[in-house]
Amino acid sequence: MVLPRFAGIRAAAVRPCATPADVVAALRDNDLPVAVRGGGHCFAGRSSTTGLVLDVGPMAGVEVDGDRAVVGAGTRLAEVYDTLAAHGRTIPAGCGPTVGIAGLTLGGGLGILGRRHGLTCDSLLAATLVLADGRVTEADDELLWMLRGGGAPGVVTSLTFRTVPAPDSTAFRLTFPADAAVDVLESWQQAVPGLDEAFAPSLVVTAPADPARPLVVAVFGAAPSPAAVSGLVTLIGGTTMSDAREHGTHRDTKRRLAGDDSPDTRFAYLHSEFFRSTVPAADLIGRLTADRVPGEERELDFSPWGGAYNRVPADATAFPHRDARFLLKQTATVAPADRPGGWLDESYAITHPHGTGGAYPNFPEPGLPPESYHLGNTDRLRRIRARHDPAGVFAPAPAHARSSIMSMPSVPVSSTNGPTSTNP
Repeated sequence: MVLPRFAGIRAAAVRPCATPADVVAALRDNDLPVAVRGGGHCFAGRSSTTGLVLDVGPMAGVEVDGDRAVVGAGTRLAEVYDTLAAHGRTIPAGCGPTVGIAGLTLGGGLGILGRRHGLTCDSLLAATLVLADGRVTEADDELLWMLRGGGAPGVVTSLTFRTVPAPDSTAFRLTFPADAAVDVLESWQQAVPGLDEAFAPSLVVTAPADPARPLVVAVFGAAPSPAAVSGLVTLIGGTTMSDAREHGTHRDTKRRLAGDDSPDTRFAYLHSEFFRSTVPAADLIGRLTADRVPGEERELDFSPWGGAYNRVPADATAFPHRDARFLLKQTATVAPADRPGGWLDESYAITHPHGTGGAYPNFPEPGLPPESYHLGNTDRLRRIRARHDPAGVFAPAPAHARSSIMSMPSVPVSSTNGPTSTNP
């Protein structure tokens, strides 16, 4: 359990699983709700339950064979990267060292190589899983389609990936004055579509929990070279407050961008959406800074899309968000005893008319219907689930309208609910 918002949920039983046979034994004669825990990073708490937790953490390890890697479902990203780096290889994925590979893949998986090589799930070649009835199966074409961003109708135990050469790159972090936030956001939105696909510049604008402190405006990520970062600075314009760049191996870049992965004792609430067009920067920043509440941190987190993300047809995998310009995650973080104020829903209301209506599966929200995560692929996913999990052991929650953040439950009733219902 990484996210403290769900630390109070106590399972009736936790079964560590080191092999598929352990999963089969745990599911036998079980009548409790089931949650599968890989990395434990699920924003909606779906790796927790009051029923049975299947902990696949013991199923860790990476075996490399040429340009392929077989990865145990309980493996964390740090081990994946360390093992592959010894062979000069890697996979496109995120930077958080303790994130579980299975949950990341089942929800898509973005990262600094994504604009060049696609989602983590786009590199998935094969998988083994245990279905609800205890059968151990190798994923066929239908199941592989689903596992590439659509969750799973069972417990994934191993994944085989196509690897790519690990490129050298420049880790960078640029900060700008608070009063430049609107200009930086406008320039970033315009610059992203034309950037080299080897570029992965995220933009995060943060209003600290102390209203007396100014906004923090940061553009950071990976670039092909230090000179490329200079070109980005020119595109964004303005004067940087700080400019840090370090060129090195891909593994070094991952470590530099990982940041502090220790748990935050506060509770985070979020909305996410993809965008094909720009959002109104002045309105968004204006609402971010208005009526700031002591103890509430507000964050706008923009991830660049395009490139290889967009070269895959929307129906080629379960992950449908293939025509976006960027992804925006809006987060309000508060003390455990508090709830967010009105900012989060009001800020979402500003951006939503400009969005695709699609949310990122790895940023799940209690109360959001499956259609938001999988758009036109939702009905096919339902049919596959019904075929392989007819009793609904790993079924997502029923679809219903988006709830206000203020009316969402603090924890889901069952941690198996949601689009990425296994191995969060």
